[in-house]
Amino acid sequence: MSRLQVVSGKGGTGKTTVAAALALALATEGKRTLLVEVEGRQGIAQLFETETLPYEERKIAVAPGGGEVYALAIDPELALLDYLQMFYKLGSAGRALKKLGAIDFATTVAPGLRDVLLTGKACEAVRRKEKSGRFAYDYVVMDAPPTGRITRFLNVNDEVAGLAKIGPIHNQAQAVMRVLKSPETAVHLVTLLEEMPVQETADGIAELRAARLPVGRIIVNMVRPEVLDAADLDLVRAVPRTAVAQSLSAGLGGARRGGNAEKLVDPLLAQAEEYAERYALEHDQRAVLAEQGLPLHELPLLAEGMDLAGLYELATELRKQGMS
Repeated sequence: MSRLQVVSGKGGTGKTTVAAALALALATEGKRTLLVEVEGRQGIAQLFETETLPYEERKIAVAPGGGEVYALAIDPELALLDYLQMFYKLGSAGRALKKLGAIDFATTVAPGLRDVLLTGKACEAVRRKEKSGRFAYDYVVMDAPPTGRITRFLNVNDEVAGLAKIGPIHNQAQAVMRVLKSPETAVHLVTLLEEMPVQETADGIAELRAARLPVGRIIVNMVRPEVLDAADLDLVRAVPRTAVAQSLSAGLGGARRGGNAEKLVDPLLAQAEEYAERYALEHDQRAVLAEQGLPLHELPLLAEGMDLAGLYELATELRKQGMS
């Protein structure tokens, strides 16, 4: 597995949930994982039922086997202060710039710089080593922007080309791109078995490949259980309505309840037809995803909704499917 795992997906597909579950899955067997948030939504804190994350690396969970999950919510302004201190030793002058609003101004008028800071912080965590020579984190998982923006977000070298041809910003962008375009990185796309998310996933894969960014896997989230298979659906279509009514009547206790059976036939057949439509749609969308030529994983829709226990359940499912 690549050490930097980037998770993207169309809004509403649950990419933050999948990123969190992946961080837990990768932290098994005593590993240490850093889960990075770059959009300022505090989605990670909500999932792990913890307080708002500050701009610092903080342990938020223990994985099965004793591994640890740390989290970091990257603030672009504070990341720029770190950057100014690292390269220009501004110290208190940098803090004064923040008070004057210059930091916010810089990251707003130069969005390419903002993305360099966000991706750069994650890449620094990937490369960071302890005094012993061991990597500080075995894996870094980034909850990245949605699919429609992911290629531009990661392709920071092109974004800053108009800002700086040489100097620290240019060098920082080059260092980031060396990580992002290497085997150290894998970009996973989260989708649902619905037409719009699947199409956006296919478009995103094409854009990432065109930019020579390493595409990892497709993760289909919130997959509903299979109630009827193709053979069952063929049987539903083939059996006459009267035969269904007779079978229901027998199950309800014979002819005395035949009227009740008749009342049940139409709703049951309507549900079967609705399921058949969904089954056909999902079958078609799976075929589109299979055409992308990437490993495909599926995570179930949790009947009880998403909570911390559900997050661990999804992590277990990812491990079973080889994502650890």
